[in-house]
Amino acid sequence: MAVCARLCGVGPARGCRRRGAAREQRRGGAGDSEPDTDTDPEEAGGGGATEDEEAAERIEGGGPAAHPAEAGPAGRAPLSLLELPPELLVQIFGSLPGTDLPSLARVCTTFRRILRTDTIWRRRCREEYGVCENLRKLEITGVSCRDVYAKLLHRYRHILGLWQPDIGPYGGLLNVVVDGLFIIGWMYLPPHDPHVDDPMRFKPLFRIHLMERKCATVECMYGHKGPHNGHIQIVKKDEFSTKCNQTDHHRMSGGRQEEFRTWLREEWGRTLEDIFHEHMQELILMKFIYTSQYDNCLTYRRIYLPPSSPDDLIKPGLFKGTYGSHGLEIVMLSFHGRKAKGTKITGDPNIPAGQQTVEIDLAHPLQLPDVENLHDFSELSRIVLEVQEQVRREEQEKEHRQGEEDRSQQAASQPAAKPLGGEGAEGEETAAGAEGTTQDKPPASQSFVLPMGVISRNEDYPRTCRICFYGTGLIAGHGFTSPERTPGVFVLFDDDRFGFIWLELKSFSLYSRIKVSFQNAEAPSREAFDEMLKNIQSLAT
Repeated sequence: MAVCARLCGVGPARGCRRRGAAREQRRGGAGDSEPDTDTDPEEAGGGGATEDEEAAERIEGGGPAAHPAEAGPAGRAPLSLLELPPELLVQIFGSLPGTDLPSLARVCTTFRRILRTDTIWRRRCREEYGVCENLRKLEITGVSCRDVYAKLLHRYRHILGLWQPDIGPYGGLLNVVVDGLFIIGWMYLPPHDPHVDDPMRFKPLFRIHLMERKCATVECMYGHKGPHNGHIQIVKKDEFSTKCNQTDHHRMSGGRQEEFRTWLREEWGRTLEDIFHEHMQELILMKFIYTSQYDNCLTYRRIYLPPSSPDDLIKPGLFKGTYGSHGLEIVMLSFHGRKAKGTKITGDPNIPAGQQTVEIDLAHPLQLPDVENLHDFSELSRIVLEVQEQVRREEQEKEHRQGEEDRSQQAASQPAAKPLGGEGAEGEETAAGAEGTTQDKPPASQSFVLPMGVISRNEDYPRTCRICFYGTGLIAGHGFTSPERTPGVFVLFDDDRFGFIWLELKSFSLYSRIKVSFQNAEAPSREAFDEMLKNIQSLAT
């Protein structure tokens, strides 16, 4: 009844058009307001006889109305949507979300007939999914805009966005996008080591498209023999899997040796003979053998871009970083109050994807010595270890205060005011700490040089920096054995680059922002992002 009141017009003198139509139908009338129960977007506006098709053509072309109830008597405003001109209804319906149109099609056959107008679905494809292709060309293939919306875009909408493939410790970054009349899964790869400032590389893993009004076709793009038959299954919310049904397309005529050399050129941009470091050769061969096992079936889990705040040190996001013999890896930088975290999206056998590679303490900025003294590694080490001891004492004092407050609360017989250091005080302390960090910022830039003995894969690092903070980095043995956090220095160079000095390893990692506009990757809430971080870390562990 509520639907009738909104769409058909109810008044004391007019009654309900749907009930009136039902009475006419019982008397033998045709009844143009027959309700429809289909709710699938694929069926919204579907079906109907030849006269419906002619009416739809008249609607799209702005022709005369087919039913007298669709226009009010001359001299008064229409009291019902059915009395509006068809071309105006097309504009109204086209402005509604596509997911609401099936419910609208259930109201009556007139609405259902109007919803067969391709102009409506062309607009929904453009506004909801950014399809900018000339969809009128689809008429040649017999595929309508409604088919594109219902069978392709709407059906596979849940896999659009950023994903992390489950490839053991290596992980990855997959971006599923609408590309013209296709949905394509692009695997993003870091540039060749050690060129951290170069743009990302990408290659297609799968694509989905329509073939002559049939169901959407899934094709695997892996290998060098062109698209071939594949399958996609949405396992559960925020997780889906792909499967290749023709893995022979992945094989090369020269066997595994040719496949390895081809993979090596794509992955590292060089041949095995060019890599003189024996340990690096072992790591590369290990990665090829491991990742080759996943060329026929992969599971992906959704990841979000970190939410930003005006108080953030720089804009959070995805960065490429140097990791010694492991090459370049992708790291997500996010801010959490007085902490900043770098989480691996791609990883290696030592620190796998999903682990928190670095943590920055924004409450403890470091004042580096002048350039001459900065050359001395022992001087930098002394400064960092002093701050490490300070942080340790502060944590102990905080635990001691918290223990005393807990005991006081348990002993109190009556509810008392929230004690100092409780939830409210902690928030104030965080704000004060953040404010103090902002006020204590050093000059806009200062000279920077790596201390003697610190190894860097990329010698082309900036020679000035904005600010430095105390931080910790995660190190471990092969297979993520004996993991521990060791002290280090976070160095902010500019809005798009930062570095980290690993004190214990005497090495330096340089990070550069990934400048790609990823769609459908924003977290619905801060809580959802934090939950995502926790999930990918637990899977890595």
